[in-house]
Amino acid sequence: MTKQYYSYEDFRDDLKILTKKIDKPFDTIIGTSRGGLSMAQMLGEYYDIRQVYAINSIGYDDTTKLDEVRVFNIPDLNSSKSVIIVDDIVDSGDTILKALEILKAKFPQINFYVASIFYKKSAKIAPDWFVQEPKEWIEFFWSIDLKD
Repeated sequence: MTKQYYSYEDFRDDLKILTKKIDKPFDTIIGTSRGGLSMAQMLGEYYDIRQVYAINSIGYDDTTKLDEVRVFNIPDLNSSKSVIIVDDIVDSGDTILKALEILKAKFPQINFYVASIFYKKSAKIAPDWFVQEPKEWIEFFWSIDLKD
Protein backbone atom coordinates (compact mmCIF):
# COMPACT_ATOMS: atom_id res chain seq x y z
CA MET A 1 0.00 0.00 0.00
CA THR A 2 1.47 3.36 -1.00
CA LYS A 3 1.25 6.14 1.55
CA GLN A 4 1.09 9.92 1.38
CA TYR A 5 2.48 12.07 4.18
CA TYR A 6 0.05 14.88 5.07
CA SER A 7 1.84 17.75 6.82
CA TYR A 8 0.57 20.42 9.17
CA GLU A 9 1.05 22.99 6.39
CA ASP A 10 -1.12 20.91 4.02
CA PHE A 11 -3.72 20.58 6.77
CA ARG A 12 -3.75 24.32 7.50
CA ASP A 13 -4.02 25.18 3.81
CA ASP A 14 -6.83 22.67 3.26
CA LEU A 15 -8.74 24.00 6.28
CA LYS A 16 -8.56 27.47 4.75
CA ILE A 17 -10.04 26.05 1.53
CA LEU A 18 -12.72 24.23 3.53
CA THR A 19 -13.80 27.42 5.35
CA LYS A 20 -14.39 29.07 1.97
CA LYS A 21 -16.59 26.16 0.86
CA ILE A 22 -18.80 25.97 3.97
CA ASP A 23 -21.86 28.00 3.06
CA LYS A 24 -24.42 27.14 5.73
CA PRO A 25 -24.63 28.58 9.25
CA PHE A 26 -23.88 26.38 12.25
CA ASP A 27 -23.57 26.99 15.98
CA THR A 28 -21.89 23.76 17.08
CA ILE A 29 -18.93 21.71 15.90
CA ILE A 30 -18.42 18.01 16.60
CA GLY A 31 -15.08 16.43 15.82
CA THR A 32 -14.89 12.68 15.47
CA SER A 33 -12.18 11.27 17.67
CA ARG A 34 -9.50 11.05 16.67
CA GLY A 35 -9.27 12.30 13.10
CA GLY A 36 -11.61 15.26 13.45
CA LEU A 37 -10.33 16.65 16.73
CA SER A 38 -7.67 19.00 15.31
CA MET A 39 -10.17 20.21 12.72
CA ALA A 40 -12.85 20.86 15.35
CA GLN A 41 -10.51 22.84 17.57
CA MET A 42 -9.11 24.99 14.75
CA LEU A 43 -12.52 25.62 13.19
CA GLY A 44 -13.92 26.53 16.61
CA GLU A 45 -11.22 29.18 16.88
CA TYR A 46 -11.75 30.38 13.31
CA TYR A 47 -15.55 30.71 13.65
CA ASP A 48 -15.37 31.84 17.30
CA ILE A 49 -17.66 28.98 18.36
CA ARG A 50 -17.42 27.74 21.94
CA GLN A 51 -19.72 24.76 21.46
CA VAL A 52 -17.01 22.40 20.22
CA TYR A 53 -17.43 18.74 21.18
CA ALA A 54 -15.95 15.36 20.38
CA ILE A 55 -17.60 12.04 19.76
CA ASN A 56 -15.65 8.82 19.82
CA SER A 57 -15.65 6.44 16.93
CA ILE A 58 -13.71 3.27 16.38
CA GLY A 59 -13.79 1.84 12.88
CA TYR A 60 -10.17 0.85 12.27
CA ASP A 61 -7.44 -1.08 14.04
CA ASP A 62 -4.36 0.65 12.59
CA THR A 63 -4.99 0.23 8.83
CA THR A 64 -7.47 -2.66 9.17
CA LYS A 65 -11.16 -1.79 8.86
CA LEU A 66 -13.27 -3.35 11.62
CA ASP A 67 -16.54 -5.19 10.93
CA GLU A 68 -18.60 -2.61 12.79
CA VAL A 69 -18.15 1.04 13.71
CA ARG A 70 -18.73 2.04 17.32
CA VAL A 71 -19.80 5.62 18.06
CA PHE A 72 -20.12 6.82 21.65
CA ASN A 73 -19.61 9.80 24.00
CA ILE A 74 -22.53 11.76 22.53
CA PRO A 75 -22.63 15.36 23.88
CA ASP A 76 -25.75 17.20 25.05
CA LEU A 77 -26.79 19.20 21.99
CA ASN A 78 -30.18 20.41 23.24
CA SER A 79 -29.19 24.08 22.87
CA SER A 80 -27.85 23.61 19.32
CA LYS A 81 -29.75 24.45 16.15
CA SER A 82 -27.25 23.46 13.47
CA VAL A 83 -24.24 21.18 13.88
CA ILE A 84 -21.28 20.50 11.62
CA ILE A 85 -19.55 17.14 12.10
CA VAL A 86 -15.91 17.18 11.02
CA ASP A 87 -13.59 14.30 10.26
CA ASP A 88 -10.26 14.03 8.51
CA ILE A 89 -11.53 11.57 5.90
CA VAL A 90 -14.79 10.05 4.75
CA ASP A 91 -13.44 6.70 3.63
CA SER A 92 -16.19 4.07 3.59
CA GLY A 93 -18.70 6.48 5.13
CA ASP A 94 -19.53 4.02 7.91
CA THR A 95 -18.38 6.30 10.74
CA ILE A 96 -20.34 9.33 9.54
CA LEU A 97 -23.43 7.25 8.79
CA LYS A 98 -23.38 5.70 12.28
CA ALA A 99 -22.77 9.09 13.94
CA LEU A 100 -25.61 10.71 11.97
CA GLU A 101 -27.95 7.82 12.78
CA ILE A 102 -27.32 8.20 16.51
CA LEU A 103 -27.33 12.02 16.54
CA LYS A 104 -30.48 12.41 14.42
CA ALA A 105 -32.36 9.88 16.57
CA LYS A 106 -31.39 11.72 19.76
CA PHE A 107 -31.73 15.27 18.37
CA PRO A 108 -34.26 15.23 15.49
CA GLN A 109 -34.77 19.01 15.70
CA ILE A 110 -31.15 19.76 14.72
CA ASN A 111 -29.74 20.25 11.21
CA PHE A 112 -26.55 18.21 10.76
CA TYR A 113 -23.85 18.82 8.15
CA VAL A 114 -20.60 16.99 7.44
CA ALA A 115 -17.23 18.41 6.41
CA SER A 116 -13.97 16.57 5.78
CA ILE A 117 -10.58 17.18 4.29
CA PHE A 118 -10.57 13.96 2.25
CA TYR A 119 -13.49 12.12 0.66
CA LYS A 120 -13.41 8.85 -1.26
CA LYS A 121 -16.07 8.81 -3.98
CA SER A 122 -16.73 5.14 -3.15
CA ALA A 123 -18.04 6.08 0.32
CA LYS A 124 -21.67 5.33 1.21
CA ILE A 125 -22.26 9.00 2.01
CA ALA A 126 -20.80 12.23 0.69
CA PRO A 127 -19.87 15.06 3.05
CA ASP A 128 -21.57 18.39 2.46
CA TRP A 129 -18.11 19.89 1.97
CA PHE A 130 -14.68 18.38 1.35
CA VAL A 131 -11.37 19.48 -0.10
CA GLN A 132 -9.77 16.59 -1.95
CA GLU A 133 -9.99 12.95 -2.94
CA PRO A 134 -7.17 10.73 -1.63
CA LYS A 135 -5.18 8.69 -4.11
CA GLU A 136 -3.45 6.51 -1.49
CA TRP A 137 -3.34 5.86 2.27
CA ILE A 138 -2.92 9.17 4.13
CA GLU A 139 -0.38 9.40 6.95
CA PHE A 140 -1.55 12.43 8.91
CA PHE A 141 1.10 14.50 10.70
CA TRP A 142 -0.69 14.03 14.03
CA SER A 143 -0.30 10.26 13.74
CA ILE A 144 3.41 10.12 12.97
CA ASP A 145 5.27 13.37 13.71
CA LEU A 146 5.85 12.68 17.40
CA LYS A 147 7.24 9.24 16.57
CA ASP A 148 10.33 10.66 14.81
